[in-house]
Amino acid sequence: SSPDILMVGAGVMGMLSALELAEAGQKVLMIDQGRAGLEASWAGGGIISPLYPWRYAPPITALATWSQQAFPDLIASLTDSTGIDSELSANGMLVTATDERDQALAWGAGLSRAVIEISDQEARVLEPHVHLDATPLWMPRVASVRTPRMGQALRQACLDHPKIELREHQEVSLGGDLDDPQAFSGSQRIAAHRIVLSTGAWTGYLLSGLNVRCPIQPMKGQMLLFSPCHLVHRVVLANGRYAIPRADGRIVFGSTLEDVGFQRTPDRDAFDSLYASAVHLVPQLATVDIEAQWAGFRPGSPEGMPWIGPMSEKLWVNSGHFRNGVVLSPASSRLLCDLMMGRTPIIDPTPYQPRNSV
Repeated sequence: SSPDILMVGAGVMGMLSALELAEAGQKVLMIDQGRAGLEASWAGGGIISPLYPWRYAPPITALATWSQQAFPDLIASLTDSTGIDSELSANGMLVTATDERDQALAWGAGLSRAVIEISDQEARVLEPHVHLDATPLWMPRVASVRTPRMGQALRQACLDHPKIELREHQEVSLGGDLDDPQAFSGSQRIAAHRIVLSTGAWTGYLLSGLNVRCPIQPMKGQMLLFSPCHLVHRVVLANGRYAIPRADGRIVFGSTLEDVGFQRTPDRDAFDSLYASAVHLVPQLATVDIEAQWAGFRPGSPEGMPWIGPMSEKLWVNSGHFRNGVVLSPASSRLLCDLMMGRTPIIDPTPYQPRNSV
């Protein structure tokens, strides 16, 4: 029999959405053009907060707040069920070199001290190896997750779920129109009662098959990985770039923001820029080997506002989360499931309604 849902895209957003829908009783066929969890979900840093959360509109904060509360139980459940530890680290985030102090403190005041002023001396106790360009701000409730491991855990949970079938390394295209969308793998039609696009940066490309214009476009980001050094113990954010410590002492440092389409190759200019920023922030990184440089594609969207909901009765979208896919994934997936199952939604879905133009 045909599946209830065809989930196109198996990143963190697609896999969490598939698990939510399967738990609600839906039979889900999930298809990815590569291996599940290996695109933006793998490439991202995994900070469980928008980078400068006070810059975002209230609907982003609503998704982020719900998700941040859900993350500890989500990761614990995944670890228990799959044996794969996503390394959730709740050590806070130190923000330095920002000229948005008043804005940040005003935003944090409405969220019970989510942003705190601390002295340079207090900051040096937290992170003795970090160079402070300005009196820092402290966000004690910010966590991070090791995104490749979270992707592996979600993939295993999907493989283990009796109502989810996962097909990898299979490309999907769309034809027909919004009211009667058809999904194809090669020339073969894939039957399903409803289709969900959780296709990240590829969403606009897929929707072009229906002659629908969509503003979700790829935005390249490049990262560096420093060898184990234990020089940083919590997320540090400065001048739009961040250092994220891993449990084994490695440091992920990012990120660039480039509008170059699907041009994936990491390049020397980005390496030099990221390396200079990293060594300025943590001078002792100049003595540490770099293990890797990579690039991924964020699903860029106007104001970072995702599309979550129906484009028609048969076609749904959960995409366009820009830089915040991992942090917004629990709430976005639950909201999508609420809407598809006719339940009372966790938050007002209006701001995320897909704004399709044919």
